[in-house]
Amino acid sequence: MSKLKQLLTSRKFWAALVGLILVIVKAWQPDFPLSEEDLTTLIYVLVAYILGTGIEDGLSRTQVIKKIN
Repeated sequence: MSKLKQLLTSRKFWAALVGLILVIVKAWQPDFPLSEEDLTTLIYVLVAYILGTGIEDGLSRTQVIKKIN
């Protein structure tokens, strides 16, 4: 149950799900009011968000200490 809770509270999961839903809706409903260029741009933004969140999570789990001289 802990894994499911982690999945449902994951920002990366929800961003990926939103992107998947938009792609499926656009494929199923070609007259959806979102051009393919706009959809591609939105997917790029979601990928950047997912990568940024992943990097943030990874860095927060490791203890990186920088010494300022």
